[in-house]
Amino acid sequence: MTKENKVVAIQEIKDLLQDAKVVYVADLEGLNAQKSSDFRRAAFKQNIKVKVVKNTLLQKAMEQMEGVDYSEMFQTFKGNTAILISETANAPAKLIRDFRKKEEKPALKSAYLQETFYIGDQNLETLANIKSKEEMLGEIIGLLQSPIQRLVSALQNKAESAGAEETATETPAEEGETPAAE
Repeated sequence: MTKENKVVAIQEIKDLLQDAKVVYVADLEGLNAQKSSDFRRAAFKQNIKVKVVKNTLLQKAMEQMEGVDYSEMFQTFKGNTAILISETANAPAKLIRDFRKKEEKPALKSAYLQETFYIGDQNLETLANIKSKEEMLGEIIGLLQSPIQRLVSALQNKAESAGAEETATETPAEEGETPAAE
């Protein structure tokens, strides 16, 4: 690879990392072309960007990034490396976990999300169980709606029971009968 190609490759990696809030580094070694293609297709469906990179170029790109010190991840840059970029914190971990139900790989090397580093494959289940922003908002809305729904239900039940009492006390005059004069 020429120096110009390396500069271009580093810039491409930096562009990927520029606004990334969620960065996973995985080992895809051992996946044949078909399985690798299946993994990429599954990632694409979940809006996860996957790029296989050279370790030295990834490290140089991360060293040049401003705002985040990725140096904790550098120790994991050995062997085959792919970066996974996503908007959803747990999506890459779930993708890896689901894919590994059938395969031995991919393996999680490291991850950076929510301003925290996770080093090693043993963190995969923890990362997969992290709630995404959408899931958290859904839970909060559900918690807020629950008391309101109970109140509305109680008011409806009271209105229905009050309406039933009213009709029970009023006995309609049968046909042919004239109401009694008082």
